[in-house]
Amino acid sequence: MSAVIILAVIVALGLLLALSMCVVNQYVRGVHFRLGRIIGVREPGVALAVPIVDRLTKVSTRIVTMPIQSQIAQTTLSPRADPEKRKME
Repeated sequence: MSAVIILAVIVALGLLLALSMCVVNQYVRGVHFRLGRIIGVREPGVALAVPIVDRLTKVSTRIVTMPIQSQIAQTTLSPRADPEKRKME
């Protein structure tokens, strides 16, 4: 009977440890929340968090570029100067 209890405790602790481990990848930071409040920032690697109380949110730190349309430049010489329509003189 006691062997079954010890085995159940070991399995429960192993399951708790497996659920508490999170992997934070490179170019990502983990924001560690405990009950909705920030308690720290986790660097890349393995991070531990209590399964029910803590939440680890991953935030990407990569630069995101977005294409934009070309814009018309406005100068003091003319009200509208479009660089594509301008001729070299």
